[in-house]
Amino acid sequence: MNKNEQLGVLESLLFAAGDEGLSTKQLTEVMEITYIEALNLLESLSEEYEQNQARGLVLLELAGAFQLATKKEHAAYLRKLVESPRITSLSQASLETLAIIAYKQPITRMEVDEVRGVQTDGPIRTLVARGLVADQGRAEGAGRAKLYVTTNEFLDAFGLKSLDDLPKLQEPGEDEVQDELDLFFDKFNRMEEE
Repeated sequence: MNKNEQLGVLESLLFAAGDEGLSTKQLTEVMEITYIEALNLLESLSEEYEQNQARGLVLLELAGAFQLATKKEHAAYLRKLVESPRITSLSQASLETLAIIAYKQPITRMEVDEVRGVQTDGPIRTLVARGLVADQGRAEGAGRAKLYVTTNEFLDAFGLKSLDDLPKLQEPGEDEVQDELDLFFDKFNRMEEE
């Protein structure tokens, strides 16, 4: 694989890793390259973003993990996107992710992934951007993954005084559980449409 192909793979991996980022150790294992090669690729990608002012991304290193981020000067446009009134309802994936976080908080992204059976990077980013979910520190153990919890905005959006007001879940397999969750999220979507 030539250097340009390696840079493309690196960029894809960083994009897929999202806010978690990737360590050089992870890059060396996944890309099957040496530590020095990983550092050189990271440096090349960072320089490419810096030199090409038309690019909207930068490469950051935070707490030993590398991640892609948007440029600060584009913040106003990103804010407009998140706050846009025509982008109000949450996707089914975001609603499912929100329900899992609400009932099992604090919870890591990987734990949410296990419950849903698919990756939830996008839905979690959406929920954080909307202020419905927040990062509440790190889990103990290897990797120290972020722990996610619901926010006061979540309570306000759903008209709840506390998490104790969430619909009670019954034994799995009972149709009433799904009915209650459907009513819960229908209420949220109606509120957003108003």
